[in-house]
Amino acid sequence: MLSGSALLLGAMIGWFVPLSRRIIAAIMAFGAGVLISALSFELIDEAWRQGGFAPVAGGFLAGALVYTLANYWLSHRGARHRKRSHEKTRGEQAEKHPDNGAALAMGALLDGIPESIVIGVSLLQGAGVGLVAVIAVFLSNIPEGLSSAAGMKAEGKKAVGVFALWAAIALASGASAAIGYLAFDGVAPEGVAFVQAVAAGAILAMIVDTMVPEAFEGTHDFAGLIAVSGFLSAFALSRIA
Repeated sequence: MLSGSALLLGAMIGWFVPLSRRIIAAIMAFGAGVLISALSFELIDEAWRQGGFAPVAGGFLAGALVYTLANYWLSHRGARHRKRSHEKTRGEQAEKHPDNGAALAMGALLDGIPESIVIGVSLLQGAGVGLVAVIAVFLSNIPEGLSSAAGMKAEGKKAVGVFALWAAIALASGASAAIGYLAFDGVAPEGVAFVQAVAAGAILAMIVDTMVPEAFEGTHDFAGLIAVSGFLSAFALSRIA
C-alpha cells in the first residue's frame, strides 16, 4: 500500500504542481538505479539461492516476454508514454488516442503488479518486508502517477475521476502484495524462485522500455551518474538493513 500510494501522490503533484522535466527525469533515473539494484540483489540473487539456475532463467525470460507482449499491446492503445513527463510527447500520444486513460491505468497495473507481488513474497522469508524493494517501487511510481495524471488533465478529465482511478490502482497494488504472500505460502522453494524471477524479468523489461528513455531524454549526460547513485544507495541500504 505504501509503495502503491506513490501513484496517488505523483498524480496529485502532476495535477497541482508544475515541475520541470529535468527534475522528473532525475527522479526517474534514480528510481531506475534503485530498481536495478533491488532486482539484482533482492530478487535474482535470492531466487538463485532458493531454486537454482533453471527456475531463475526460465522465470526471468518468461517475465520479460509476458511484460513485453503486454506492453506492446498497451503501447498501441495510448499507454506508450505513460512514464513520460514531456508535454509534447503526451500531446502527440493524446492526439493519436484521444481517450487513453484506460490504457494508462492498465499500464500502471502492468508495471506495478510484479513489483507488489515481490513485496508480498519477501514476507515469506520471515525477515519482514524488503525495505529496498518498497523504496524502489515507491520511487518508480511517483513519476508514473505524475506524468499520467498530467496527461489526463490535458485530455479534460475531471480531478475526482482521475484521483479515484489512481487510488484504486494503489489499492490493487496492496492487494497484489497480499496475494503474493498468501498464494505462495508453502510453495516449494523452486516455485517461489520462479515467481521472483518472473517479477524480476518483468521489472527489468519495464525499466529499459519506459524509465530509461524518459530519464535520458530529461537529463542526458547525467542520467547514468544519477542511476548509479540510485543503485549504490539501494545496495548500501540492503547491506545495512
